[in-house]
Amino acid sequence: MFNFLQYTFIQNALAAAVLASIACGIIGVYVVVKKIVFISGGIAHASFGGVGLGYYLGINPMFGVLPFSLLSALVMGTVSKRSKIPEDSAIGILWSLGMALGIIFVYLTPGYAPDLMTYLFGNILTVPRSDLYFMLALDVVIVGAVYLLYKEFLALCFDEEFTTVQGLPTEKLYLFLLCIIALTIVVLIKVVGIILVIALLTIPASLSRKFTHNLKRMMLISMVFGTIISVTGIGLSYALDVPSGATIILVLSLVYGVVAFGMEMLENRRSSRA
Repeated sequence: MFNFLQYTFIQNALAAAVLASIACGIIGVYVVVKKIVFISGGIAHASFGGVGLGYYLGINPMFGVLPFSLLSALVMGTVSKRSKIPEDSAIGILWSLGMALGIIFVYLTPGYAPDLMTYLFGNILTVPRSDLYFMLALDVVIVGAVYLLYKEFLALCFDEEFTTVQGLPTEKLYLFLLCIIALTIVVLIKVVGIILVIALLTIPASLSRKFTHNLKRMMLISMVFGTIISVTGIGLSYALDVPSGATIILVLSLVYGVVAFGMEMLENRRSSRA
């Protein structure tokens, strides 16, 4: 039954699922609680410019995505805080600009046109071991940053005015949080792709919120949900020979729907008995 586990690419995929679940389990909670899903999606889509830049320079596209995502996060965060342009308009413009630059860079790349499907829609079954080390390094940075700034991020997410009154550099903390989100997006791109990354970032965190409002517990539950469902998605995609990224998101969405419906039914029963 588990013979497929002997294959190296399956082992790499499972390791990638765990690493991605750690990142999205922690940072996804901040995204959901702070209600910055749209700007996170903007960073994800703008990062496509980094994919194109990587191909154009002849380097691993992931090394192009990393600086491009960080730059996008800083620009979007600064514009949303300081510019008179409405936040959603600014994000939409920068989102489109990043995608457009990616297309231009790919078009200008000499030789055969690269296969962009892996980066747009993800394919966790093709993650090489070198990318696992890259993802692990980013996970260490993400976990370390959250460990050191947990209280500051907690205050920022729940009461930004209180953070300012306490004399904390609110804007710098916000920009740094966006940079951590950008790092998380880089980790997730190879798993589900740029198009679907926001789902993996938000659905496990939204699921965990159904069970607790304690931030640390939310992170733990989100990581567990993300790992179990991602591994399930990998198994299904391998068995059914369908795209892995889309399968993971489909399973996540189904689980969220079942849990949300089940909990609503329980609440209705309790209220009717009362």
